[in-house]
Amino acid sequence: MRELSKEDIKCIFPVRDENSNKGNFGYVGIIGGCTEYSGAVKLANLSCSSLRAGCGVVRVIVPKEIAGSVMPYLLEQTLYTIDSKNGHMIFNKEEIDKSLEKLKAVAIGMGWGECEDNEKILSYILETKDMPVVIDADGLNTLAKMDKSILNKTKCKVVLTPHLKEFERISGYDFEEIKNDPEKLAVKFAKQFDNVILLLKGHTTIVTNGEEGYLVRRGCAGMATAGSGDVLSGVLVGLLGYNEPNVLTVAAGSYLAGLAGELAQKELNDISMKALDTIAKIPEAINEIRE
Repeated sequence: MRELSKEDIKCIFPVRDENSNKGNFGYVGIIGGCTEYSGAVKLANLSCSSLRAGCGVVRVIVPKEIAGSVMPYLLEQTLYTIDSKNGHMIFNKEEIDKSLEKLKAVAIGMGWGECEDNEKILSYILETKDMPVVIDADGLNTLAKMDKSILNKTKCKVVLTPHLKEFERISGYDFEEIKNDPEKLAVKFAKQFDNVILLLKGHTTIVTNGEEGYLVRRGCAGMATAGSGDVLSGVLVGLLGYNEPNVLTVAAGSYLAGLAGELAQKELNDISMKALDTIAKIPEAINEIRE
């Protein structure tokens, strides 16, 4: 496995035709939120990072009970609500189908909380859809409780984005063992599944499908703040709106988010950074990659 370079990912960010329209770059969705973790700003930041990464349209899909708190933070994004109870989404396949109409890719789990229906929703998407699905945060916690054989049955291209502790929960590997040899265990885990790309977060991020992979050494101390992982998920689903769902695209998302964070820290400092600062530097990071 080798280190990813800027030259590797220039192809992910081609110059666009003047006659392009938003439909050319994909409609993507972000499923998340609940009353306890409404994360209105978080969801807005996530969807903003998707747009900055280049997709055409972002649809933010939330429980109806938190729609009012999320709506004021959404400008260019669209909002879709799912029936809810006690602040959590209720599984209804017709509603899930409608929420995913026309979408090229979806990210799921940010601020989602814990609820029995979450397992039903995630299972239904994996069992019935054929699209890239980025699973993060509470989506990973939900997956940890499920039979992992679903990852071999799905037609979706699944992108898992755990940090080491989340990886312990979904893989069953011991935390210290992961910490001592993350690359080996990342490859071992991903190799079990035909349609999984694992992005294992760390000082060096590992992106692999079990057969090929990249090491991404971008990022900085200033990104050790709430919301940085959400920014990454937003970037990933944004790129999947108009790129192939493969290891290179996912690695490019990690590289882009990390480089944007470095540029933000250079302008600010490692103490004062917020996730929003990383998002603001995504355009500059893309310019640097293109150069």
